[in-house]
Amino acid sequence: MKLADLLRRTLLVAGISAASISSAGGTVVYHINDATNARALLGNVQNHLSASPDTRIHVVSNGKGIDFLLRDSIDSGGKPFAPAVQGLAGQGVAFKMSRNTLKVRDLGDDAVTPDASIVPAGVVEIARLQLEEKASYIKP
Repeated sequence: MKLADLLRRTLLVAGISAASISSAGGTVVYHINDATNARALLGNVQNHLSASPDTRIHVVSNGKGIDFLLRDSIDSGGKPFAPAVQGLAGQGVAFKMSRNTLKVRDLGDDAVTPDASIVPAGVVEIARLQLEEKASYIKP
């Protein structure tokens, strides 16, 4: 078999496998550590759910990425994040925030939007989701 034929067949099989995985749902973890990307992340999550509604999505934030999950947070254009976060949470998206970051920034649980839960450490939660729940990692 020629190398070109082998490559075509390999790509075909890989394409079929990727299509099966994406349509089958599964678990995905979106990682955000810079809230300047939050609006794009929320759009990506909504697009993901539209294309694959059976996917279990976790958004894990740490560092500067927690800012969009703080109460009354707004983007650079003055638009609040709460409606988008609430809408996605209503579709089953789990928003998780790092307690370590809250401690470093001297913020209490009351600073967090009710649509987010607090985990001990964002990076530990990401690792747990990848290992225990076989979550795919996405960083927009």
